[in-house]
Amino acid sequence: MKKTTPVLSATNKGKMTMGVTRRNFIKFAAGGVAGIGLTPIPYKLMDDVAIWTQNWPWVPVPPTGEFDEVKSVCTLCPGGCGIQVRKVDERVVKIEGRTDYPVNPGGICPIGMGGLQLLYDKDLRFTGPMKRVGLRGSGKFQDISWETALKVVSDRIHALRQKGRPEALAVIDGNPKGSTMSAMIERLTTAVGSPNYVRMPDLEDTYWMGNILMQGNEGPMAYDLENADYILSFGSGLLEGWGAPGRVLNAWSLLREKAAKGKAKVVQVESRSSNTASKADQWVASRPGTDAALALGLAHVIINSRIYNRNFVENHTFGFDKFKALVLDGYSPETVSGLTGVPAETIRALAKEFIGAKAPLAVYGKGKGTLNGSLYEFMAVQSLNALAGNINRPGGIIISDPLPLAPLPDLTLDAIAQKGLKKPRLDQAGTRKYPVAESLAANLMDVINRGHASPVDTLIVFSANPAHTLPNSRVVRKALEKIPFIVSFSAYRDETSNMADIILPDHIYLEKTEDVVCPPGLQYPLFGLTKPVVSPVYNTRHSGDIIIRLAARISPSTGSAFPWKNYEEVLRTRAKGLFESGEGLVTYDKSRPAWKWHQHLVRDFSTFSDMWEKIKSGGLWYRPVQPCGNRERVFHTPTNKFEFFCTQIELAVNESAQKTSLTTALKDLGIGVKGEEAFMPHYEKMNSGTAGYPLTLVPYEIINLASGNVPSPPFLYKTIFDDQLLGNDSFVAVNPETASEYRLEQGDPIVIESPAGAITARVNLSQGAMPGIVYMPMGFGHTAYDEFIRGKGVNPNDIIDAGKDPLSGQPAWWATPVKITKV
Repeated sequence: MKKTTPVLSATNKGKMTMGVTRRNFIKFAAGGVAGIGLTPIPYKLMDDVAIWTQNWPWVPVPPTGEFDEVKSVCTLCPGGCGIQVRKVDERVVKIEGRTDYPVNPGGICPIGMGGLQLLYDKDLRFTGPMKRVGLRGSGKFQDISWETALKVVSDRIHALRQKGRPEALAVIDGNPKGSTMSAMIERLTTAVGSPNYVRMPDLEDTYWMGNILMQGNEGPMAYDLENADYILSFGSGLLEGWGAPGRVLNAWSLLREKAAKGKAKVVQVESRSSNTASKADQWVASRPGTDAALALGLAHVIINSRIYNRNFVENHTFGFDKFKALVLDGYSPETVSGLTGVPAETIRALAKEFIGAKAPLAVYGKGKGTLNGSLYEFMAVQSLNALAGNINRPGGIIISDPLPLAPLPDLTLDAIAQKGLKKPRLDQAGTRKYPVAESLAANLMDVINRGHASPVDTLIVFSANPAHTLPNSRVVRKALEKIPFIVSFSAYRDETSNMADIILPDHIYLEKTEDVVCPPGLQYPLFGLTKPVVSPVYNTRHSGDIIIRLAARISPSTGSAFPWKNYEEVLRTRAKGLFESGEGLVTYDKSRPAWKWHQHLVRDFSTFSDMWEKIKSGGLWYRPVQPCGNRERVFHTPTNKFEFFCTQIELAVNESAQKTSLTTALKDLGIGVKGEEAFMPHYEKMNSGTAGYPLTLVPYEIINLASGNVPSPPFLYKTIFDDQLLGNDSFVAVNPETASEYRLEQGDPIVIESPAGAITARVNLSQGAMPGIVYMPMGFGHTAYDEFIRGKGVNPNDIIDAGKDPLSGQPAWWATPVKITKV
């Protein structure tokens, strides 16, 4: 098919070649198909886009050519939305949401829509393997061959093994949990003989830990938003990119349709008037860090009024009597009101509304979910779902079987690896100090900084940018400075890569095949698969293929751990489990949405080859939501029930108390309560109002900027409001009452200081900000990437003095004591 298609083509330094007409750009920047009515971005664009389009540093040239459309999956966040990519000849010119994909029929977020900018901008990407030639962090590199790069890295790891120090290798992985890339990265680390495989923290970690402790299930949380009729969201940025953004935007539209008929309600609990809060049916302004107290206050009303689901509680839960005593004794509406700032009558009304709905759903999260949440907060919110009895029923929490991927073959470890794996983890995850944690990236940095020399000799980083995205990022950069040798597999010129010694650049998502395993929050198992829509633009390689080559060079033992020719063979190995399950669909029927509860559906493929080719073509295997099974088979805790009283926490604490007292053990775990209260959901007082730091800094995420390991498409900076970023200055939202105490006016420059450091920003007076709180947007403050991103605003992570979330050990990033000074 041939059409004359205008394309924006770069003429300045070969950078930022786009395929977006002026009309499409405005549509793109406004938030995509499903989000356009849910975002105020269009009103911002009306103000300045006309001027900006006359002054960008490259000239539109409209060539013609044959166009094609390729279906794939977006992996710029874990959401895994289906995308349709338009090309003119071999140039990508447009990305939009797929209507034939179950996760996000037609929906797409601004970042997903702007992804084509990440493909062609050589100032954002590494163009080939490189070695550092300047000071660490300077970003000065020299091109080298792939052969040389692989030899340098493999020789380094080989030498560690020969010295009997394989544990001196540490690996940081930012890929989604459960993905094939993560499985391969962890496998390589284990085959080398290092116990120091570390994942970047995110909300899925909190879900994973809470799910195991209360329900006994390993896997992500699944929220049946589409079938709920009462959403009680505790901080989840439903319109800020939480979960799979395209899916959530569509679910929001469904909820709005039902709400218009009086059949649904959305309540947002959050201290700031976010986009989600302002568009919800009700905004409940609760003080930062008090979500657990509010949830338990609602539980008090529900239990005291005896309006909980008695059938579920009496037959499918453990420890209710102790939980009941705890809640009735310590969380009355009046007590909770004093903690949260929410009126007692509002607490009573919310509790009765929630429990009285046909399909109520309490959702937990902080912002997009890029960073972890609080474990005890999650447990408190989840207790509301148990009181409603809405676990494994339409509109509730769905516990489905794990995605039936085939496991990779068992490893045969040599003596060097076996000895190294007996050494303790450097981050202390899984030890008596952090018994329920699986991985603690921030703690690894603390450990490196404690000694004179780094215990890590070689650090390899995959799909992560800890130097910018981890809380207290100055501490992170200090730790990275101490590590003798750093290897980055990043496709992008990010802050962490700028500190690396060797760059082994990955393809970006439009150039490669990779899997998407169970997008966060999705209520049915799904295996997605991206497709290369263009040949690699630069001299990059698939990280999965490089792992296989690297393993073969390190030693015969590590090489034997990867018997596959390439990454796609590994994918095929895992996908055989999908076929052997005897279930699933590989094509999506739009007339039968995946979120509707179906009877058993007959699979639409015959042989494994048939299934695999269809997955490669359509990008998915999924099993639509099935009717609920027997609840006795749902929970896999030690009691085989939902546990209000968590026996696994009790066991972990008692083990820690064997060499000391229970009080000391709880203190060592960071738990602030006494006795059996520690084994149940409870409120932990946050560290705020420290002497000399009377205010609280709360960072927040926005849907049109990336806050993880990928850069924001430069176009998106023109969708940022002037009260968030103006020129190169970040703005912080401050309530006028607080501003008057410090004699501040709109636009005044201030210094915001915490025990971790200080940054400068400008004041935005906002009635939607809670008094005493300073709100700062995330996604700014980059010192890397290109001229359109670098130097824009400041990074709140630079001054977040993150303590440890009790029990989980993850960074408590959501409330930092600060003081402000007018410049």
